[in-house]
Amino acid sequence: MPKVLISDALSPAAVQIFKDRGIEVDFQPALGKDKEKLAELIGNYDGLAIRSATKVSPKILEKANNLKVIGRAGIGVDNVDIPAATAKGIIVMNTPFGNSITTAEHAISLMLALARQIPEADRSTQAGKWEKNKFMGVEITGKTLGVIGCGNIGSIVADRALGLKMKVIAFDPFLSPERALDLGVEKVELDDLLKRADFITLHTPLTEKTKNIIDATAINKTKKGVRIINCARGGLVDEQALRAALDSGHVAGAAFDVFVTEPATENVLFGHPNVICTPHLGASTTEAQENVALQVAEQMSDYLMTGAITNAVNFPSITAEEAPKLRPFVELAEKLGSFAGQLTETGISKVQIAYEGTVAQMNTRALTSAALAGLLRPMLGDVNVVSAPVISKERGMVVEEVTREVAGDYDSLITVTVETEKQKRWVSGTVFADGRPRIVNIKGIRMDAEFAPSMVYITNLDKPGFIGTFSGTLGEANINIATFHVGREAPGGNAIALIEIDGDLPEQVLAKVRALPQVQQAKPLHF
Repeated sequence: MPKVLISDALSPAAVQIFKDRGIEVDFQPALGKDKEKLAELIGNYDGLAIRSATKVSPKILEKANNLKVIGRAGIGVDNVDIPAATAKGIIVMNTPFGNSITTAEHAISLMLALARQIPEADRSTQAGKWEKNKFMGVEITGKTLGVIGCGNIGSIVADRALGLKMKVIAFDPFLSPERALDLGVEKVELDDLLKRADFITLHTPLTEKTKNIIDATAINKTKKGVRIINCARGGLVDEQALRAALDSGHVAGAAFDVFVTEPATENVLFGHPNVICTPHLGASTTEAQENVALQVAEQMSDYLMTGAITNAVNFPSITAEEAPKLRPFVELAEKLGSFAGQLTETGISKVQIAYEGTVAQMNTRALTSAALAGLLRPMLGDVNVVSAPVISKERGMVVEEVTREVAGDYDSLITVTVETEKQKRWVSGTVFADGRPRIVNIKGIRMDAEFAPSMVYITNLDKPGFIGTFSGTLGEANINIATFHVGREAPGGNAIALIEIDGDLPEQVLAKVRALPQVQQAKPLHF
């Protein structure tokens, strides 16, 4: 009989689900706060069910010799060391859509409270001041709401705002015009949103591209009197810059449920009369807590009793029998998607994944999910192989799967083609006998390159001197070139280079590379 440890507070109904499915349950809701005790006991269990209080560190995982699955009741898995869990073959599951409505409702609630200064008016009234003329609010009817990130939660916020008779504009590179039309929102670029919005609400993951997406420069582009709401992730807004804008009166108010440092016992935004702060309550409703608890219990039970995998963040939904032969192709599909995603800057309208040869007879659904996860993750961050198809559908992306069982030049070939509003890009790869995935074709140009942690992708004109000047530029910056792969359409025509380097490419060196005479495009890539 499998044994599951619940180390955080979880609904009694979730405990009963485990028992009903024939799983032994040890319910210790305070154990997650005691790292030493958890490390001491974890080796006795097949499953670990947690919320946010339990921190599953490498030290704890070292002791988890029998652990097969970690279930996170909620979406965020930043309290679990995913690479360490993956290295030990431990499946990590979450419940990505259990608290979407609750979080969206919290954002709307904060917007309304901000518009009418309700918290400050409440404090004043209960102090016996009756300062009726002090709290002159604004109506939201007819106002423009700018939604940054129009995925699952952002689209719910947009729907609620439309019901409140607001005009909704949305910035989301992955939102297609057709999906925007279905939602009833106007898709705009970020600068346009900043210029037009009366209220701005953020619903995007925290990634390198979205960190401080609202900084001092962005705030200066907003209209005077704008109000900003953040129920997504701390770090999307530069808190220092926002405080300065609040002090100057350019920003009329802000409502934050998330902060750069949490728990936020102190913060630069605290104390300002036009700021509302809540302690990360986005998912804190009875319904949401119950939903995610029941979902994680069902998912963990399915895996422990039948081997079925649902909502895993570190493994696709495939059976144990399929796993050995699929694993290298899952890695290939995800990295091909990541290659395309890191080069894509505009909205994606269509994705085609083509399978040729032996791979066409495999579980291509899992491979397609892996390719989509790789494609979406550079922009959206918290995307896994299970949630990727749902997220792509929400954004109106057309996903097409093509299989051709007859092999061509390779025993197996996967091609990922991405169509955006501006261009069409495709990349092909295969897995050789050594089990390592390779890129073999980029936009019709033959190539043979392995994926590496740090690479540079360059499109250039095939002219003498390029390799020398490029290598010299990196040499002057003390950056070592590990491998150098090139391909071209024809002599003197368009060419492509994929270069593996040791370490990252600093911005100042990248600028010098882009300034080289033959270079058309230069982009750092990470795998």
